[in-house]
Amino acid sequence: MTTDANRRVLIDVAKQAIRHGLETGEPLRVDPTGYHDELQVPAATFVTLQTGGRLRGCIGHLGAHRPLVEDVAENAFAAAFRDPRFPPLTEAEWPELDLHISVLTPPERLEVRTEQELLDALKPGRDGLIIEDGGRRATFLPSVWESLPNKAEFLRHLKQKAGLADDYWSPTMAAFRYETESFED
Repeated sequence: MTTDANRRVLIDVAKQAIRHGLETGEPLRVDPTGYHDELQVPAATFVTLQTGGRLRGCIGHLGAHRPLVEDVAENAFAAAFRDPRFPPLTEAEWPELDLHISVLTPPERLEVRTEQELLDALKPGRDGLIIEDGGRRATFLPSVWESLPNKAEFLRHLKQKAGLADDYWSPTMAAFRYETESFED
């Protein structure tokens, strides 16, 4: 668990990364050695942006490959300016922006043979889910359970996100669960 003080630092770094992007059009370079040891540990994060309660950008990584503070800075910039679903964030949107950070646990492979086994293994509200098959991959953070509380509907929408048919199932389908530590501004 990240301490409250370090959570505040991560929120501040994410805001600085977005502000820097608005001013320069470039990502904020963060030197992790200037931060608490906890923030220097490699971690996978997602940064979600909303305006008026609506999604405005969400970018992240499923695997830890750089220090936590650096990952948050890069993902905040990417959520604001590189999410292909949205135009780049504008100065006018900045005051209305809500920021949410999710730090992921390492994904755990679910050993399931059928869709029903996968549905039975899921813990709504707690599990994030990754599915992959045939070069297609998608994830939903645990927060998505708030809008899709039914397990079958959750999985169906995740399949759609991956570009798979609603009723798609294959013996080569891989599923992974993870949890998040989430906090917001």
